[in-house]
Amino acid sequence: MADANAAEPTRRDFIYIATGAAGAVGVALAAWPFIDQMNPTGSVLALSSIEVDLAPVQPGQQIVVTWRSHPLFVRRRTPKEIAESRAVPVSALLDPLARNANLAEDAPATDQNRETKSEWLILVGVCTHLGCTPTAFEGNYGGWLCHCHGSQYDVAGRVRRGPAPRNLDVPKYTFLSDTRVKVG
Repeated sequence: MADANAAEPTRRDFIYIATGAAGAVGVALAAWPFIDQMNPTGSVLALSSIEVDLAPVQPGQQIVVTWRSHPLFVRRRTPKEIAESRAVPVSALLDPLARNANLAEDAPATDQNRETKSEWLILVGVCTHLGCTPTAFEGNYGGWLCHCHGSQYDVAGRVRRGPAPRNLDVPKYTFLSDTRVKVG
């Protein structure tokens, strides 16, 4: 049984729907330049990943490269540094989390969870306290020292002393060969 008050669609109803649809398309077209300008530029996308040649780095040396406008510490550790770092229990650390983008967020800050290959350590070189750049081979732990407020990191990039609240971040990276790594 049909409703007696229900009317057939009229030409006016069609015009209302067509006008609303055209208005919605017009608003979307007008808004697109504003939305599109929020996308990263080509220069930012180019810096999102880099390849680093590890061949010239000798054991006990560190190089610093720029990645995403930040210093990236690439350190080739000696067997002594690796052994000392592995001997530190997680319970002795200020930050018990690995902060490694290659692992789960709750991974413990063991030396093995801070690197992929034991002799290579790759870290974002930004102090986690106020964003300064720590200097290498300084402090009581042979790692990095942030002179601004005295934060000290060990040879695995784990905060050991000072106001820094967390370990240096380990970025996402993969080894392309024994002497080449891709970060990002």
